Amino acid sequence: MVKEHHVRVYKSEENLPREEQLAYKIAKVATDPVEVTADVTDMVINRIIDNASVAIASLNRGPIISARAQALAHGPSTGGQGAKVFGIGERVSPEWAAWANGVAVRELDYHDTFLAADYSHPGDNIPPILAVAQHTRASGRDLVRGIATGYEIQVNLVKAICLHKHKIDHVAHLGPSAAAGIGTLLGLDVETVFQSVGQALHTTTATRQSRKGEISTWKAHAPAFAGKMAVEAADRSMRGQTSPVPIYEGEDGVIAWLLDGPDASYLVPLPEAGEAKRAILDTYTKEHSAEYQAQAWIDLARKLNREHPEATDPANVKSILIRTSHHTHYVIGSGANDPQKYDPKASRETLDHSIPYIFTVALQDGVWHHVDSYSPERAGRPDTVDLWQKVSTEEDPEWTRRYHSLDISEKAFGGSVEIVLTDGNVITDEIAVADAHPLGARPFGRAEYINKFRTLAAGLVEDAEVERFLAAVERLPELGPGELDQLNITAAPGVIDLGAAPKGLF
Repeated sequence: MVKEHHVRVYKSEENLPREEQLAYKIAKVATDPVEVTADVTDMVINRIIDNASVAIASLNRGPIISARAQALAHGPSTGGQGAKVFGIGERVSPEWAAWANGVAVRELDYHDTFLAADYSHPGDNIPPILAVAQHTRASGRDLVRGIATGYEIQVNLVKAICLHKHKIDHVAHLGPSAAAGIGTLLGLDVETVFQSVGQALHTTTATRQSRKGEISTWKAHAPAFAGKMAVEAADRSMRGQTSPVPIYEGEDGVIAWLLDGPDASYLVPLPEAGEAKRAILDTYTKEHSAEYQAQAWIDLARKLNREHPEATDPANVKSILIRTSHHTHYVIGSGANDPQKYDPKASRETLDHSIPYIFTVALQDGVWHHVDSYSPERAGRPDTVDLWQKVSTEEDPEWTRRYHSLDISEKAFGGSVEIVLTDGNVITDEIAVADAHPLGARPFGRAEYINKFRTLAAGLVEDAEVERFLAAVERLPELGPGELDQLNITAAPGVIDLGAAPKGLF
């Protein structure tokens, strides 16, 4: 059972009691000793596999090379054994492992998602929590509990508090959730977690320009930075250092000045004491490497490629109109008013936030590939550019309503498409959810997560290492203290050239 907590802004003289503050209530959830259910444990395992898949596929991309080099300049501290960096065997300080691994997980925009009042990739909680777990020689059971908390807090904040309409990046919900998850992992007391959550929020609020216009490599770094800040916040709080209070509700706090202002009012759902943390089951992963709101559109485009090959030739097409939700139209559609979304020379990060581009390529190719579909050669193909310019989006109120529905049976992330051909014929179709969604045509289960891992690891990880990792992660609850290094993956010899990293300060 969840309880909705009313959250508003308080003047300083009102002196809101600590126990009534949202950060304190988050800390209470984090410190609740309730056991994790079997189905949640299974999903935690799935998401660790999922994160490993996309991290391995990113190992030689620029942002990862840079972040890994930074991490390697910061060896293990004296307070623990350090944590592992994806792809290599070296240990580094846990906050830097959270940084490097967080960038690797997010780079391809290819892991899990939860969409409600705001956006999120809850799998971003895993790198910082796992790094601290390895550093402190925690057990598999400890890790499962920490990850379950991270998902619980982030999902419930996303359900209640919209960041994007105030142009605040969605990682502002990740800092507190990762800090709470670390608190659960370490068995910290309520006061320490409370201070950690406040510090993590205070240091991870930033603007959404990282996801607007010409999208840069910072898109991958932003959640990794939030995870790194969460680790550092936990460290400071454990040393007795405090945070701004009340961080959410204060007169000069986050809500008053960055979000809905002095008259704000939110209802934030959180599980009651003794209630199992199940929010991870509301989340969904990606079959395709693209913004989540593009997943269903890739699947529909692949279907149209088979059924209407004539629509793949721009000479046959007058216009393509996608009717979809407010978020899809204004964030990754033509409603964003970003000319870069139609630019064949745009960055990969920009193209994976362009529904016109994604729909065009998937329609023409009938497939989607995490590298090939974004290559400069693919984006610049003349017939693609011609067709791409004919695609536009508009908001449909019904698809917006379904996007925000709290009823899982009708919540949708798709829409309808109308393709007008030059001969006057009109092709129409629609899709509500991606094929891989729990209610989609081919829902992801353990077999699909494993297949995704094997596919993305092919040629990068030796077969024996693939099998070793899968055997270890499926035994996660049984892994004892100090055995979580088994969740790291080592790339095949010659895949990573540590000497190729650019130079910086460290």
